[in-house]
Amino acid sequence: MEGTTGATRKFTALDSKAEMREILLSVYNSLMVKGYNPINQIVGYILSEDPTYITNYNNARTLICRLDRDELLQELLRCYLDK
Repeated sequence: MEGTTGATRKFTALDSKAEMREILLSVYNSLMVKGYNPINQIVGYILSEDPTYITNYNNARTLICRLDRDELLQELLRCYLDK
C-alpha cells in the first residue's frame, strides 16, 4: 500500500477527562431542556447501557455513547471520593 508507514496507530474512545466532563454536561443540559431528570436518566443509562435513557436532542445520545462506561464510573468515583 502506498502512503502507509506500517506503523500501528492507537485510538481511544476519549483521550481527556475534560472531554468526558464536556460530554456529560452537554448530555445533562439536553436532558434538562427536554424536561427529564438528568441524574436519573444518566444513572439509568450507566446501569443498563440502554441508550434510550438519553434523548436524541442536541445529539446527546450519540455523545454519551462515545464514553466508555467503565472509565466514566471510575472517574465519577474518583471525583466523588476526591482522589
